[in-house]
Amino acid sequence: MDSMNEQISSLTVELKRGTLVLLVLSQLRNYEYGYSLVQKLEEKHAPIEAGTLYPLLRRLEKQNLLKSEWDTSESRPRKFYTLSEEGKAVYLQLKKEWRSISNLLEVLLEEDENNETN
Repeated sequence: MDSMNEQISSLTVELKRGTLVLLVLSQLRNYEYGYSLVQKLEEKHAPIEAGTLYPLLRRLEKQNLLKSEWDTSESRPRKFYTLSEEGKAVYLQLKKEWRSISNLLEVLLEEDENNETN
């Protein structure tokens, strides 16, 4: 049984990993810094580890999907991120793709459930 639980846990991590980019892009219409984004996602029951988020933010910025600005007005400088114009376009397309995939999965899973009851 432990082996199956480990396998399910591993597959669940893979499912979540595939949605992280869309999850993060969806929250960056306004400027956010890393820690505030971690908190925001936690509050929305979509926790993300800081060790996962920061490299993802840097990668998305390098891919020109995010733009950033440093705020040095406080004692500790913070790097704020938001969607670039290209990031907005990519986000909208990814959202469309997600809805298409999600709808397909709903149909297939419902079909499977209906077959189970017959």
